[in-house]
Amino acid sequence: MNARKRHEIFARLRAENPHPTTELVWSTPFELLTAVLLSAQATDVGVNKATARLFPVANTPRAIITLGIDGLKEHIRTIGLYNTKAVNLMKTCQLLVDQHDGQVPRTRKALEALPGVGRKTANVILNTAFGQPTIAVDTHIFRVSNRTGLAPGKNVVEVEQKLIRHVPREFKQDAHHWLILHGRYTCIARKPRCGSCVIEDLCDYSDKTEL
Repeated sequence: MNARKRHEIFARLRAENPHPTTELVWSTPFELLTAVLLSAQATDVGVNKATARLFPVANTPRAIITLGIDGLKEHIRTIGLYNTKAVNLMKTCQLLVDQHDGQVPRTRKALEALPGVGRKTANVILNTAFGQPTIAVDTHIFRVSNRTGLAPGKNVVEVEQKLIRHVPREFKQDAHHWLILHGRYTCIARKPRCGSCVIEDLCDYSDKTEL
């Protein structure tokens, strides 16, 4: 995969979707952080249904602390692993109040110090809430990067580093949204939809399908 191909891949993805964004519903950095924390091993649709119940009642760290752990669990119980997620979210809210005046921090180090927040979640927040050109590598991006030859790597950190190095600057801000959506709807895990893929001719995948 050379630089010309990479540029053309992102140019086509941009042409198809000029303003990509997360499918999670949020209106403040804290709402986004909450939604991302709840999204592990859950669908965005399922998370959005739960936060549609939660956010009108409590959408700040202090409000969730006031709601209490049992009240929080009641609002998110439809989501997988909701007990663990409720505990982590409550601990995160307490840290945000105690150390950050109730605000979501804007640095990777401070974000990763929050319970349940790893590198991927921190990258999502930095990119989507604060406009930093980070790339959060999830299973979709990992698959697309390796399958297409865009940024092959043995683990998510290796793929992230290659993407940061190789994605042209003009596409970096939106790259992770394009790749997630491409992996979610076109370059799917079991049988990629190569026949309807806008970058099929640029992709290095050898077992292309006709559909």
